[in-house]
Amino acid sequence: MSLLFWLMLAGYGLGVAGALLAPTAGAVRRSSALGAIVGSAGGTALALSVLLTGMPWSWRGPALLSVADGFAIELDPLGSVFLLLVGLVAIPSALYGAAYSRHYEGRHSLRWLGAMLNLFLLTMSLVAGAGNVLTFALMWEGMSLTSYFLVLTTSDERETVAAGTWYVAMTHAGLACIIAALLIVATGAASTSFGDLRTAAAAMSPAARNAVFLLALVGFGSKAGLVPVHVWLPRAHPAAPSHVSALMSGVMIKMGVYGILRVGLDLLGGGPAWWGMLLIGAGALSAVVGVLYALMEDDLKRLLAYSSIENVGLIVIGIGAGFLFVSLRSIPAAVLALSAALYHSLNHAAFKGLLFLGAGSVLHAAHTRDMNRLGGLIARLPWTAAFFLVGSLSIAALPPFNGFVSEWLLFQSLLPGVTSSAKLVAPFSTLAIGIVALTAGLAAAAFVKAFGITFLAMPRSDDARHAREVPLTMRTSMGALAVACVALSLAAVPVRAALTGALSAQPVLAAAPMPPAGPVVVVASPAGVAGMSPLLVAIGLAILVAGVWVGARVFGARRRVRVSATWGCGRVVQTPRMEYTSTAFAEPLRRVFAELIRPTQDLSIAFHPQSEYFVRSITYRSAIVPWFERYLYAPIIAGLTRWAIRVRALQSGSAHAYLTYMVIALIGLLSLILLRQS
Repeated sequence: MSLLFWLMLAGYGLGVAGALLAPTAGAVRRSSALGAIVGSAGGTALALSVLLTGMPWSWRGPALLSVADGFAIELDPLGSVFLLLVGLVAIPSALYGAAYSRHYEGRHSLRWLGAMLNLFLLTMSLVAGAGNVLTFALMWEGMSLTSYFLVLTTSDERETVAAGTWYVAMTHAGLACIIAALLIVATGAASTSFGDLRTAAAAMSPAARNAVFLLALVGFGSKAGLVPVHVWLPRAHPAAPSHVSALMSGVMIKMGVYGILRVGLDLLGGGPAWWGMLLIGAGALSAVVGVLYALMEDDLKRLLAYSSIENVGLIVIGIGAGFLFVSLRSIPAAVLALSAALYHSLNHAAFKGLLFLGAGSVLHAAHTRDMNRLGGLIARLPWTAAFFLVGSLSIAALPPFNGFVSEWLLFQSLLPGVTSSAKLVAPFSTLAIGIVALTAGLAAAAFVKAFGITFLAMPRSDDARHAREVPLTMRTSMGALAVACVALSLAAVPVRAALTGALSAQPVLAAAPMPPAGPVVVVASPAGVAGMSPLLVAIGLAILVAGVWVGARVFGARRRVRVSATWGCGRVVQTPRMEYTSTAFAEPLRRVFAELIRPTQDLSIAFHPQSEYFVRSITYRSAIVPWFERYLYAPIIAGLTRWAIRVRALQSGSAHAYLTYMVIALIGLLSLILLRQS
């Protein structure tokens, strides 16, 4: 395992060096991609070794600070699941980026992009293997800063700078909460290693444990994109290069999920029932808000970003159910819910990575993300359309793709709570089931819109009309993730067994039973109440499709095929203006959920100056300003701005004034120390 670890470090290091030292732009793109692929392959192999053997691996570097226990890597089965996520998306994304980043040549720094990409993957990989507070904090900050610089790749665009500002502010506010949570636990620990923190947490008071959990939820929830600390995500993910968007949405936000599990489940060992209920509520709110705003979006990448909020909500619902069942001492039900959440994390990494790469191909070919200016791309980008369709079917949870399996498991994992006699457990479980069902239906509508408006009908702009298929390496990358979407479904039994094994390594879940062995059947309940075989479902669908095709060939051969134009409502010539737009497609649902999303509307009518009976033009504008930005963040930002203006008076430019401030601060600190000692 040590060799694989050093291979991972060497690969990313060579990727950074190649990006900075390669002589030409083409060499920069190829060397940075090659380094990322080698490093990700090493990390993937290391993760699989730990996950399949169940044997943790550790490495300790030289002590940088004796009080901080130096630099420590301790990769256990839980961390290996999230390290595996990095490789799953990073390898195809790096290959994709080698060709995709060509259009940045001459406009933005390819060297900076390649170096930051490799450092981003390295720090994200080490977050999953951090063994103490120092290592975790350094790698978390490294992951945040490198992703911030990647978001700012097109820093000459105003929207990109605004997105980066929101992101860096939210991620550092989250980091402050995370550090506070870990330091509270470390107060009574012999060292800052996670093993000693685990021991110290067992002796903490209930109030301190609750404070740690809430701080961790806010801090890690900010990175995961949980509502209401999600506002950076719909801005930053579309602004980043598309292969970086795939990594941020498919992998980086899952590090927030990992943090919640690491602190709440591993270090704290679970908690009272309200922890699980709070997680279920936060997940339900995120799922509904995310899918509704995804439905309303006309920007393809922003639609995918909001969809990530929805899917993180589903994952957190599963985690909340797991925490709830742990508090009720129902360990088999807890493991089922947590394994469903981890399974959906894997699946979301595959299909969301695929969808972002598909959106990048559309942007690369048609030079726009506005779905109202797209259309007809299935004839011009057939491979991209086919791969995007696989991702859309997967995220819509349709068989035989992977999203169907994990969402089905999530449904089944919530059912034990419906019959629970514990206080409020049944209502929360019922609410969660309803939210999962609602979001599944709305997600299907959102991706019918995303695929249909983008790829079907006639082109709505010259850019869409003249689009051409993307290079082979970009198609290969999308194809690899499309295969992963199918493979993760058909291999559901061994995947779920591996995830259950990773969870069983946690002390609080040590008594968890392994799922029943079987070649094809996924047993959703440890008691065998429900079962489903993705492989048999896939075979059945294949037989059905083949039967329909054979029947059409046999019975339809007797009829003469007639080719004619479709009826155009009396119009002789069809034009793109007759098609559904993205806005028109979502209008019925916009009206249904108007009380939740509160769209603003403006109708302007210009009349002829000589007579009001003749209308020159009618202009209709509609916009949606998210509630949380309008009612939560806008007042906070306004208050901080007023406070900053007042505080600015302290910055007088006088050295004497600054020395006075230092003396006052020193006296105040000494007074606090004396009061504490007395």
